Amino acid sequence: MNTRKIGAQKEEQVCAYLLSCGIEIKEQNFRCRQGEVDIIGYDGSYLVFFEVKYRSGSGKGSAAEAVGFAKQKKICRVADYYRMLHGCGENVPIRFDVVAVDKEQVTWIKNAFYYVARSR
Repeated sequence: MNTRKIGAQKEEQVCAYLLSCGIEIKEQNFRCRQGEVDIIGYDGSYLVFFEVKYRSGSGKGSAAEAVGFAKQKKICRVADYYRMLHGCGENVPIRFDVVAVDKEQVTWIKNAFYYVARSR
């Protein structure tokens, strides 16, 4: 099975997990010129941008470690665009979470990173 197919399966597994935790999923694989966010949903009043990472083994480190600063910046740019597109003003609290899947262990890391402002 190729890695793209495995990734899609893991994202579906994570969606089911998040739904069972009360997350209201709005988008999956939201793409725009700025990049892509795996899952967007609401956790109560928070608009949450979820990055899903999967590792089948520990050879490349843990799944959570795979969301570096460059990826965080890209997710924040996508979040800016999504919020503008959907009229989510400054009064809508946002959060950036990572859902790490190591083998079959799912770990939800809330507030995994903070908003990274665009540098001009």
